[in-house]
Amino acid sequence: MRLIYLGAGEFGLPTLQRLHARHEVVAVVTQPDRPAGRKQQMTPTAIGQWAVGAGLPVLKADNANDPALVARIAGLKAEGAVVIAFGQKLGPQLIAALGPLVVNLHASLLPKYRGAAPINWAMIQGETETGLSVIALAQRMDAGVVYAQVKTPISPVETAGELHDRLSLMGPDVIEAVLREHEAGTLKPLPQNDAQATRAPKLSKADSRIDFDQPAEVVRARVHGLTPWPGVQANWVRADGKEQVIMIRRVSSEGGTATSHAPGSVLEGGRVAVREGSIRLLEVQVPGGRVMPFDEFTNGHPMKAGDILR
Repeated sequence: MRLIYLGAGEFGLPTLQRLHARHEVVAVVTQPDRPAGRKQQMTPTAIGQWAVGAGLPVLKADNANDPALVARIAGLKAEGAVVIAFGQKLGPQLIAALGPLVVNLHASLLPKYRGAAPINWAMIQGETETGLSVIALAQRMDAGVVYAQVKTPISPVETAGELHDRLSLMGPDVIEAVLREHEAGTLKPLPQNDAQATRAPKLSKADSRIDFDQPAEVVRARVHGLTPWPGVQANWVRADGKEQVIMIRRVSSEGGTATSHAPGSVLEGGRVAVREGSIRLLEVQVPGGRVMPFDEFTNGHPMKAGDILR
């Protein structure tokens, strides 16, 4: 098929690579270069950088709905388009110009977790299963008809970053299946049940705080759902009154009833009291440092029973 790809983030890169190998990708539409890193150097998107290296035509657009760009895309006479983590809303004129089949790959089992951060919120809410949905583009966010879904369990030791990468690798097969069914004329769209829709709003650094006055599984789910970004930040208060900020990157939950220790109290063996049971610190980080196993962290930062995390 003659296809146009629209995307910016790394999540869609495996799918773009598959499309380039098996189809004719006539254009890649992505976001303009942005300042990045400590030196704020102008940096292309992950998609744009790979597409240029692969010799694909790249269109960088601040506004993909600009009439001039829409006309240029219409002139490509594409048979369809794949949209993944593009970051701009596509208007009806652009969707019409992209071809008879325009699909979006979304990282949740829609209608649950419509929005910018579906992987994070599925984990934060304690879901044990998530997946991918291939949907038609619609003017309401992530509300288009569903062409295909695939499911996968969420491991209790998995972080959002790791789940992101795993779902990304599942993308090519489900997109390819939809394209095959479209060519065969067997594609069956299913409407979403809006009554079951939930939201997955964009995260910010303000979401990085943690409340230890929650059951252990709730605390674990939030830590993993916010790793690697924005991360979970806690103030470590030592017995001598000194404070230090640490990032909690991975934990395990240990069930049980409420203890006599206040939530956030450090216990023996890297455990931390919560409302019900405790969590065990597995990986932590000093801001600006590297993520390290808790046992290694304590070699230079002795955290002792009686200290407080808050």
